Amino acid sequence: MTINNKNKANPSDILLEELANNGVLRLTLNDAKRRNALSEEMMTKLATALTRASENEDIRTIILAGNGPAFCSGHDLKQMSAARKNDDDGQAYFTKVFSSCSELMQMIVNHPKPIIAEVSGVAAAAGCQLVACCDLAVAGESARFITPGVNIGLFCSTPMVALSRNLSNKAAMEMLLTGEMVDSSKAEHIGLINRVVEDKNVTQNTEELASLIASKSSMVLETGKKAFYNQKDMPLSEAYEYASKAMVENMLKNDASEGINAFIEKRHPKWQDK
Repeated sequence: MTINNKNKANPSDILLEELANNGVLRLTLNDAKRRNALSEEMMTKLATALTRASENEDIRTIILAGNGPAFCSGHDLKQMSAARKNDDDGQAYFTKVFSSCSELMQMIVNHPKPIIAEVSGVAAAAGCQLVACCDLAVAGESARFITPGVNIGLFCSTPMVALSRNLSNKAAMEMLLTGEMVDSSKAEHIGLINRVVEDKNVTQNTEELASLIASKSSMVLETGKKAFYNQKDMPLSEAYEYASKAMVENMLKNDASEGINAFIEKRHPKWQDK
């Protein structure tokens, strides 16, 4: 994958951004000392980067990764504990942090570009939630996943929202009620991630998947992602009615005409992304 050097961030930044020439944006959590915790600063930087990416037509797919021994350790508990010294025992601060986190997770789900989590190390609590919110996830063999709130007197209620929408009820509840570590093999089995690869190949494998998706029409990707999440919780008949309308709208787009003609003519399509 060729990187456009103009888009390389300062290596000391806690969030690195690199845009490859094939339209794949790599966002890397780069706060290894805090195990890539979702501090206020990290959430703000990530939300800002995602907003910019949604407006950039050169970006077709996004990879979300983490440097260091953890993909993401969840919220910064030291920041949270310090807030207890406030006059309101931290209530205003806690409200702000969990609201910001919820907005960030919804931003990922509602983002027009497909987002792939590249997981190395541990994804804990809100870090596990981050993985669950991404459209796809690739993990190294040594990756681990945990929602450990019950172990510290704080049920992982916001991660629960993402887990319950990705896993079966029993798989989600087992993670939430036990607070025990789940290895990458089991995470794949219960549907938290798509595939497990050797640790040394996780970046290559994720980039290959991102490149494959980036080769499609960005109009189709945006249309499909939006339709998938919109219909998911609808009653069956309502979902089919909605999806049928989405198909009609899609069929009237230039890229649908081009793609079908290219298939019939046995040639590669030339996407116009509209």
